[in-house]
Amino acid sequence: QVQLVESGGGSVQAGGSLRLSCVASGYTYSRYCMAWFRQAPGAERGRVATIDSDRRISYADSVRGRFTISQDNAKNTLYLQMNSLKPEDTAMYYCAARTDTWCSLLAPEYWGQGTQVTVSS
Repeated sequence: QVQLVESGGGSVQAGGSLRLSCVASGYTYSRYCMAWFRQAPGAERGRVATIDSDRRISYADSVRGRFTISQDNAKNTLYLQMNSLKPEDTAMYYCAARTDTWCSLLAPEYWGQGTQVTVSS
């Protein structure tokens, strides 16, 4: 069973940085994709960034140039480096995964429990 566990959320002032981590276990697929989603109160959950086993990366327009998704396969860990944070980045951030390379188009098959990011002005 795939498990995803996020960490690294917290409170930061606008302009600051945070790095989220997601440790994956039970994940042994040669082709896969992983993604970060976020959900603010009263809003729908939206895709922030994706990365797949072919090293293709995509970003939402709202975070491109500020956020960087990366992975360390040796540690089974996905990261999201968030710089120049804005109050509108405040949300619960979720790690997600699929057992194919369609994270940018299809809903995830697996979800983490989420980690809260709060950005104050």
